[in-house]
Amino acid sequence: MRVAPLARGEGARGRRGEDKELTLTPPTYVDYKPSLPAGRRSSKIRWRRSGGLTMSSTSSMLLGYWDIRGLAHAIRLLLEFTDTCYEEKRYTCGEAPDYDRSQWLDVKFKLDLDFPNLPYLIDGTHKLTQSNAILRYLARKHGLYGETEEERIRVDILENQVMDNRIQFGMMCYSPDFEKLKPEYLKGLPEKLQLYSQFLGKRPWFAGDKITFADFLVYDILDQTRIFVPGCLDAFPNLKDFMSRFEGLPKISAYMKSSRFLRVPVCAKTAKWRGI
Repeated sequence: MRVAPLARGEGARGRRGEDKELTLTPPTYVDYKPSLPAGRRSSKIRWRRSGGLTMSSTSSMLLGYWDIRGLAHAIRLLLEFTDTCYEEKRYTCGEAPDYDRSQWLDVKFKLDLDFPNLPYLIDGTHKLTQSNAILRYLARKHGLYGETEEERIRVDILENQVMDNRIQFGMMCYSPDFEKLKPEYLKGLPEKLQLYSQFLGKRPWFAGDKITFADFLVYDILDQTRIFVPGCLDAFPNLKDFMSRFEGLPKISAYMKSSRFLRVPVCAKTAKWRGI
């Protein structure tokens, strides 16, 4: 795997400033070689603080997103969990007041994407946008979509429930009225968490006995929530156990200890709350 940072997420809210010439610092590299099953090709991961990216292996997937957590967190976790050879290109948004997005806008319509947006995933001839479409694609490749109809129903419900909660949270964080909206969000949070707790019940994973891509989405939203409200999961032991169980997965644990892991900032520079 090889990564190149370069700036913010799918549906990112921010003013589009005039295109300006960017001053880029020399690229900084950190090489990473994943452990792969015998006979499987590996490719290095290389982070670039600026500039372009040269693919290290034609078999690698390419994930493109801003240099934040945002909508790519569950995707990154799933790529790591499945030991996928991938490279990441991270785009950087400029500072206030213009929030220059030219690093992304300059290439947005040059990647042959049907609906140009971030995040995107390129896997050979397959080019995807929309974060949940990317997760579904990866889940199908690795058998992480549930095995029974009941499990798939639960996965579909969770996928959409998490998106509803994410949209509500994002609208608050990017709103000029963030401080006015925050109390109402906090008031309704215990009820939202209670619903997740009830849905999980005594299952090890949200769909049942086996992990699915929905667990990556739920982990993401719950972790994001506890960054915003530390201690919010204390009243829900099964959710805390779920979080610990997820973080204890060997590949996830190794990823979280690596220099590639990006827990924050949660939101882009235009947000009133970023998690940092």
